[in-house]
Amino acid sequence: MSNKNNHPTDRPRVVYSEFGSSESSEALERATPDLPPNQQNVRVQTTRAGRKGKTVTVITGFQTKPETLNTVLKQLKTQCGTGGTVKDDSIEIQGDHKQKILQILLQAGYKAKISGG
Repeated sequence: MSNKNNHPTDRPRVVYSEFGSSESSEALERATPDLPPNQQNVRVQTTRAGRKGKTVTVITGFQTKPETLNTVLKQLKTQCGTGGTVKDDSIEIQGDHKQKILQILLQAGYKAKISGG
């Protein structure tokens, strides 16, 4: 007597699945709106919180794909002559570069404002 459910090549037996099959993971991914720059309200601010006293310029409010965000990051890093990274749909640039980044984003067509003090 052999039990077909215990064969290693069989699919695992799912008792309950809230969102359908796990094979359709593309259906569970959140859609990222890819708006043109003139429809995005971007905020530029400097902060030191949680960075051991180092000043970082944070740009938030992007509604675009990660590839576009990386392109903007590369341009800002080159223009400011410093390092930076993408974290949670925002860009962090090392140092206090509020005014310079604001001008670069405005020239690129973004609706950018300085936020915070």
